[in-house]
Amino acid sequence: MKVVIIGAGMGGLSAAIALKQIGVDVEVYEQVTENKPVGAAISVWSNGVKCLNHLGLEAQVAELGGIVETMSYVEAETGQTMCRFSMQPLIDEVGQRPYPVARAELQLMLMKAYGIDDIHFGKKMVAVSDGTDHATVEFADGTTVTADLVVGADGARSLIREYVLGGPVTRRYAGYVNFNGLVPIDEKIGPATEWTTYVGAGRRVSVMPVADDRFYFFFDVPMPQGQPYERGTAREVLAAEFADWAPGVQKLIEDLDPATTNRVEILDLDPFDTWVKGRVALLGDAAHNTTPDIGQGGCSAMEDAVALQFALREYPDDLHAALAAYQSARTERAGELVLRARKRCDVTHGKDPEKTAQWYSELRDEDGTNILRGIVGNIVGGPLTPA
Repeated sequence: MKVVIIGAGMGGLSAAIALKQIGVDVEVYEQVTENKPVGAAISVWSNGVKCLNHLGLEAQVAELGGIVETMSYVEAETGQTMCRFSMQPLIDEVGQRPYPVARAELQLMLMKAYGIDDIHFGKKMVAVSDGTDHATVEFADGTTVTADLVVGADGARSLIREYVLGGPVTRRYAGYVNFNGLVPIDEKIGPATEWTTYVGAGRRVSVMPVADDRFYFFFDVPMPQGQPYERGTAREVLAAEFADWAPGVQKLIEDLDPATTNRVEILDLDPFDTWVKGRVALLGDAAHNTTPDIGQGGCSAMEDAVALQFALREYPDDLHAALAAYQSARTERAGELVLRARKRCDVTHGKDPEKTAQWYSELRDEDGTNILRGIVGNIVGGPLTPA
């Protein structure tokens, strides 16, 4: 069997590695000419880590991952700790430590595991078509490639999704902009082994450790979509938006590098159940574009990769049965995570001020039990983390 994967992001490369494991002939095509991930880092929760372990990358991801021993919420203006608790009960329950990882380093790890020299860069897909015996992909340079299966891991703006669904779909603006980047760890901002989140006024400022003594940080700022922004002005923008926030937040704004701070308008997509059309299948953000509010977007793509491997291994001589099994295994689970993230997004960002105020009140009485129960609920349910 020959499989062509369009997109060398986390989902596409995880799928490529997973399929190579079972002897499938895989080719990966990517439209960019070099590795430039969007965003500074990613929370790889325990379900995602288990997928990477399954792909033979246990030691590599552990080396890249930050160690999060505790989690805390901090009141925005006073800097008072609302709650702090250990992550160990979660690790004990699900059997795997989660890892925040710098996105570029995770991407490079996956590229090396698949084979960087085997990735076809600079290949922009313009069309896909299905046939009785094979599917065909056309590229902007006029070349074509055929395969038994084409996997569309071409991201949130997926062209292959339009083919599978029969037309374009409109992504939904989640109501906020996320500024993110990496800074050296400074305990004036938060403890070195803690995921610290400042909350107030429907906003979040958060730091978590990644490898090499760095914090991954993000600021969530509710604002209308399409606001003008000049790259390199993040410090001025954030200083104005968070002027009355705690000293730890001011230190973070002072320490960040405006030139490398990303600004991302957050969108998602209503879940849908059709991921397969003939010999063409969707995977990752193309199938379930989600907000980052529960940290499951990348993990869900990794789950897709393992589920596709399982399906092709179970039905090695019947591609259509395998793709039906893949779709059945993933659509409900992935769609549920999109909606959970959307619900969390609305509470966190003040869509209903009363609910957000209630959440802040609950945080002051939290011992970790309820928060960890929610995170565990997100982690379980995938191919390697049965509920």
